[in-house]
Amino acid sequence: MTFGGYTNAVAHNKIESKISSSVLQQHATAVTGPAILAPSYSSLSALQPQLITTVLDPLKNRTVQIFDEPIPDDCHAELHADYAGYAVMWGLGNKASSAAECCRMCKDFKSPNKDVPHGCHIWIWCGDPSGRCWTMDIHEHRTDCDANHSKRTAVNRPAVESASALEILKRENELLKSTLEEAGADTSVYQNLNGLIPEDIWSPATTVPDDHAFIEQYGAPSETPHHDGTECFKWDNTMWSAAEHFKYRWNKFKNIKNAIDVNEGGFEKFSQGYKHFGLNRGEHEGKIGIWYREWAPGAKALCLVGEFNAWSPKDDHWAVKNSFGVWELFLADNEDGTPVILHRTKLKCRLEGADGNWYDRIPAWIKWATQDMNEIQFNGVHWQPEEKGAPGEVDPEKSYTFKYPRPEKPRSLKIYECHVGMSSAEPKINSYLEFRKDMLPRIRKLGYNAIQIMAIQEHAYYGSFGYHVTNFFAASSRCGTPEELKALIDEAHRLGIVVLMDIVHSHASKNTGDGINMFDGTDSMYFHSGARGNHWMWDSRVFNYGNWETMRFLLSNARWWMDEYKFDGYRFDGVTSMMYHHHGLSYTFTGRYDEYFGLSTDVDAVVYLMLVNNMLHDTFPTAITIGEDVSGMPAFCRPWQEGGVGFDYRLQMAIADKWIEVLKKYGDHQWGMGDIVHTLTNRRYMEACVGYAESHDQALVGDKTIAFWLMDKDMYDCMVRGHKLELQALPGKGPQSPTVDRGIALHKMIRLVTLTLGGESYLNFMGNEFGRS
Repeated sequence: MTFGGYTNAVAHNKIESKISSSVLQQHATAVTGPAILAPSYSSLSALQPQLITTVLDPLKNRTVQIFDEPIPDDCHAELHADYAGYAVMWGLGNKASSAAECCRMCKDFKSPNKDVPHGCHIWIWCGDPSGRCWTMDIHEHRTDCDANHSKRTAVNRPAVESASALEILKRENELLKSTLEEAGADTSVYQNLNGLIPEDIWSPATTVPDDHAFIEQYGAPSETPHHDGTECFKWDNTMWSAAEHFKYRWNKFKNIKNAIDVNEGGFEKFSQGYKHFGLNRGEHEGKIGIWYREWAPGAKALCLVGEFNAWSPKDDHWAVKNSFGVWELFLADNEDGTPVILHRTKLKCRLEGADGNWYDRIPAWIKWATQDMNEIQFNGVHWQPEEKGAPGEVDPEKSYTFKYPRPEKPRSLKIYECHVGMSSAEPKINSYLEFRKDMLPRIRKLGYNAIQIMAIQEHAYYGSFGYHVTNFFAASSRCGTPEELKALIDEAHRLGIVVLMDIVHSHASKNTGDGINMFDGTDSMYFHSGARGNHWMWDSRVFNYGNWETMRFLLSNARWWMDEYKFDGYRFDGVTSMMYHHHGLSYTFTGRYDEYFGLSTDVDAVVYLMLVNNMLHDTFPTAITIGEDVSGMPAFCRPWQEGGVGFDYRLQMAIADKWIEVLKKYGDHQWGMGDIVHTLTNRRYMEACVGYAESHDQALVGDKTIAFWLMDKDMYDCMVRGHKLELQALPGKGPQSPTVDRGIALHKMIRLVTLTLGGESYLNFMGNEFGRS
C-alpha cells in the first residue's frame, strides 16, 4: 500500500506509553513525525470527546483542519500523511467493530495493535523523505495514567512559522529521536536526517552568482550486460513463457548497438545527428560557413531557397547527393565575414521528388518555423543567434546561457501538466515569458515539484494540442522564440521545478508542405510505406522504427531537447500505439503474456524505446522517462539493462477512465469500493506508475472535467472564490447548491484517494487544482 509515493513495507518503530488524558494533547503535539501532523484533542475522559485533526503544511506555513466530529468513548482513530502533509487519510471506528469496519477511507489499512486497552488508541504514520516509516502509538489507561508521562510532558514543540521545511523536519527528527531514546526504542533509522539535502524533500529555490553559467555534466556510456535478456524475470518468474521473445528482442537490441558502434563511431555521435544534419556552422577546404545536410534518398535534385536568395537558387545553392542518400551543401561566408544565411532568415529546401514533381519542403532538422499572417503553411527559419547572452539574460537576438543547475531527481513526482498557449486567463495564446512570470511561481506555491509541458514540438494545427507534429526539432513559435523557452526552463530550475516535455515519437503529421511526410516524394522515408504507414485512427503517419535514419532522427530528437533546452525528461506519448501493430485499438488486454509478446508486437518499436531509454539515462543521469502505455506490458518499467523497456514510470491511465465510468454510470450509493481500489492499486510489482484522476485527455479531448461531471452548470452560479470555497448565494444568482456541496466533497475525495493509492507519483492537469486542501 503506497501513500504519497512511499511504500509502507518496512519495519515500524513503536512507542507504547500510558499517559493521562490531561496531557495527551501536549504529548501528541510534541511528538509527531516529519509530516508535521499536529493533532489536538479535548479531554478523552468525557463521554463524547471531540477529535480535531489538523495538518500543518511546512511548505506553506498553514494549518488545515481535515476532521472534526464526536467519537464514542471506546474509540479508535488512525491518521496518515505523506512527508509534505498533502496526503491525509483517517479512519474512525469503535473498538468493538471488526478491523474491516475500522477505517472509512482506507479499509485495508490495519491497526498496528489489535488489542487496545479500554480508552483510546491513536496511531500516527509518517513517511520520511527517504521512504522509511515512522509510527507512534499512544495508549491510555484511566486507572493507571500518571506514572509514565512526567518526562514527556516537558518536551515542547519548537515554533515553525519561520522555519524552512528542511529545518522543521530536522527539529521534528530530534524530538522524536529523544522520545524514542527515553522509551528505549531503536533510533538508528532516524540518525541520518540531518544529512539530508533540501532536494530530498522538495527542491528549493537556487541561488548562484550573477555570472554563473550552468555546465552540463554528462554521464558515461554504459556497457551492454552479458545476459540473454531475461534478467527482468527475477521480478516475475511467470514471464518465462515469453523467454524466447525476450531473447529475440535483446539480441536485436545488442546487434543495433554494435552496428552503431562500428558504423557511426558510437551511440554518443549517432544520437547527436542535429550537429551534422540541418544547418550548422562548419568548415570546408579552409573556409568557414554553413553546412546544410538532408537525408532524402528519393529526391533527384535539391537546393536551398529563401529570403537570402529571393527564393530563387543560384548555381552554388544546389546540394550534392552522396551514396547514402544524404544531400550536402556548403555555403561559405561572405567576404566581410557575415554568413550567407543570417539569423532569422526564412527558408525552405526545393527538391525534385521521386515522382518527377518539384516541391518546397521545410528542412526536417529545422530549429524554428513560423507562420506568417494570412498564410496557411509554415516557413523554416534559420535560428542561430550570433551573440551569446550573459547567464540568465533574455534577449531574442542572443543565444540564451543557462544559469541554474538541474534540480535533483525527485523521489516522488508531483506533476503539474500544462499547455503554455492555453495558460492565460485572457482569450489569447500565452507566451513562454508570461508563463515564466505568472505561472511558475504559482505552480511552486501549490507544492508541485515538476511540470509536464504539452505542445512544444512545432505543429501546424493548433487544435491538435501538439500531437500532430510537423517540425520535430523546432519549439512552437506561437508562444515565443527558442531562447524564451530556454528562459522558462531555467527559471523553473531556479525554483526547484523539474521540467518534463510531452514528446511525440509515436506518429507524425500527414502535412507535406510544412511537415516531413512525403518529404522526397515517396510515401516511405522515415515511415512505413503503404497501409502500415498510415494510422487509421489518428489520421497520421507511422514511423518505421527499424529504419536506420529513422532511429538516428528520433534518438537525436530526444537528445536535442535535453541538451539544447535542458529539459529534465519526457512523457512519451502514445507508446501503446508504437508497441503493437494493432496500435492497441479495438483490442482488449486481459493480462495473458501472449498478448504482449507475440506476432502483434512491433519489436522494432520496442527496441527503439529500449535504445532511447538507454541513451537518455546514460547521457543525463537525472533523466526521467514516463511512458503512456495502456496495455500494461510487463517489464515496461524495468531497466533496459535487465531486458526491460527502460521507462522510469508508466502512466496509470485506467484510473482516470474508472473515475469517469463511475461518475457517468453510478449514483453515489452504487460506487463499488472494491472495484475502485482494485483499479487504483492494479499495477505490476516493482514497476512505478504515475497516477492521476484526470489529465488533458479528460479535460480537453472529448470529455468533461471531474468537477463538471460532479457539479455541471451549478459551477457557474453557486461558487464563491475566496480563502476557501464557501457555499453561499451569489448576488442575484439564487440559493446555495447542495450539488456544489457534494461535488467539492467528492472532488477532494477522488483526488485524495488517487494521490495516496494510485501510484508512486501523481499528475494533475492545469485548471483542475482547486479542491486540494
